[in-house]
Amino acid sequence: MSRVFISGSSDGLGLLAAQLLVRDGHKVTLHARNDARAADTRRSLPQAEAIVVGDLSSILQMRWVADQVNKLGRHDAVIHNVGVGYREPRRIETVDGLSHVFAINVLAPYLLTALVTPPDRLVYLSSGMHQGGDAHLDDLQWTKRRWNGSQAYSDSKLLDVVLAFAVARRWPSVLSNALEPGWVPTKMGGSGATDDLSLAPITQAWLAVSDDPAAKVTGQYFYHQKLRRVHPAAQRVNIQD
Repeated sequence: MSRVFISGSSDGLGLLAAQLLVRDGHKVTLHARNDARAADTRRSLPQAEAIVVGDLSSILQMRWVADQVNKLGRHDAVIHNVGVGYREPRRIETVDGLSHVFAINVLAPYLLTALVTPPDRLVYLSSGMHQGGDAHLDDLQWTKRRWNGSQAYSDSKLLDVVLAFAVARRWPSVLSNALEPGWVPTKMGGSGATDDLSLAPITQAWLAVSDDPAAKVTGQYFYHQKLRRVHPAAQRVNIQD
C-alpha cells in the first residue's frame, strides 16, 4: 500500500486517478483550490485520507500547500496533475505578476517538487501538445509576444517534461517520469476530445504505485503505459543521454 499526493485533484483526471488508487487500497491525499471545492471533493471521494487546500496560481499558496502536505507525513509518490488548458483568450497575470498558465502549469510543479519531502516516485502530467513547445526561455511570461493560449500551453507542457527529466538526473534515488494522458473530454479537454477518458488516468496511477518493472524506470515519457517520443529539447536533459 502506498501514500500518494495528487495536485489538482478536485475533479477531472486528478480525481479519476485518485479513484483508481483508492479502489486498489492505496491512501490518497487530494488537493483543491479552495474550501468549497474541497468540500465537493470530499463528497466525491470520501475515502481520501486527506485534502489540502490552496490556489496554485500564487507562490505563497504553493508554499502553503507544500507545508500542508509535509505536515501529513511523507508520501510514497506525488502526481503533479494540476494544470490549466490552452483556451485562455488573453494573458492573465497572477498576484505575483506571472502568466497564469506558467504559474500553474510550470512553477507550481517545480516548487512543490522542491518543497514537498521527496517521495520515491514523481509523476508529471504533460501533453502531446508539448511537441509544439518553444524551448527558448527569453519570454516565459509572454510580456514581449502577442498572447497565444495554445502556444503558451504547449510551452508549459514542454517545460513539465524537462522538469521530470531534470529531476530524474539530479535525484537518481527518485523515479521521475512524465506522461501524456491523451486528448480526453474533461473540463480542460472539452467535449470534442476524441481519446478514451477511461484510459486517461491509468498511466499516472501505474507510475505512482506499480511494481511492474516497466513502471519502475526514471527519466521516461509515456502514453497509455508505453514509451513515447519526446521533444528534442527535453530529450537533451534525459538521464540516459
